Amino acid sequence: MKDIKCPNCDKVFQIDDSGYSAILKQVQDQEFKHQLDQRVKSEVQLAVTNRDLENEKLKNDEKKQSDKEIKLRDDEIASLKDYKSKKSTKMVGESLEQHCEIEFERMRPIGFQSASFKKDNDASSGSKGDYIFKDFDSDGNEYISIMFEMKNESDQTATKKKNTDFLKELDKDRTEKKCEYAVLVSVLESGNELYDDGITDVSHIYPKMYVIRPSFFIQIISILRNTAKNTVGIRLELSRAKQQNIDITNFQSKVDDFREKFGKNVELSQKKSDEVIDQIDKAIKSLEATKKALQDTTKYLGKANDNLTDLMEVTLPSPKVKEIDG
Repeated sequence: MKDIKCPNCDKVFQIDDSGYSAILKQVQDQEFKHQLDQRVKSEVQLAVTNRDLENEKLKNDEKKQSDKEIKLRDDEIASLKDYKSKKSTKMVGESLEQHCEIEFERMRPIGFQSASFKKDNDASSGSKGDYIFKDFDSDGNEYISIMFEMKNESDQTATKKKNTDFLKELDKDRTEKKCEYAVLVSVLESGNELYDDGITDVSHIYPKMYVIRPSFFIQIISILRNTAKNTVGIRLELSRAKQQNIDITNFQSKVDDFREKFGKNVELSQKKSDEVIDQIDKAIKSLEATKKALQDTTKYLGKANDNLTDLMEVTLPSPKVKEIDG
């Protein structure tokens, strides 16, 4: 037997071993459950706290990254403005051309061994672009040409120009120099999101024309050249088809000429044939008339012979036969 003292009234109870064990187990189970609940709550609270801390850290990192990107962009714009402010419009433009020349020469050994990038010095038409890019296949056939124009201006320039101010003249230069594409390399309208994306397709204004930022100079050449290079085979086939079409046209022209001459010859031949047939018909009629005349003559001669025979029978006496005495 076990003595159990009530903690409230201090009264002592006696309980057997089995009852004591049951009470003890109940108390232990309750304590274990209590401890387990406390531990679970603690783990959940810790997970929530860690999550909140992680989220806060991510937010701080994102804000820092955003601030960093904004700062880089501001620094780039400030650097560009400072660069432009130190040079005149002419010098800035020349530096932009030099930048493109250097970039092309730097990339030439890698992927532009057969290409050329030269100043457009032909002003016979009244105007000229800045540079013309061309590339050639293994047979020396030109398969792409690009007219380039470089535009820039300093902050001190009185009249601010827009990229669209130069597109018409660029298209004219492209057409006169027989270039397939036209590209305006420009730092004008800095801060304009349309142009700051790097490559802007303006073919809705003028065909096969683009406006790019200088950092995309090599990229636009690579894109346009690779696109044209993939169509070299198709261009050759079109050229052959065009040549074949010219040959067919020439052949058809010769056939038409032959047909016309043959028709005239047939017409003349037919005319001569009709004349010959007419002459033959006349000859036949003449021969038939001669035949009829001959037939009539034969008939008349027969009648004349009959008349002569009748005449002889009438006019000549019958011979007398002398009787001989035996």
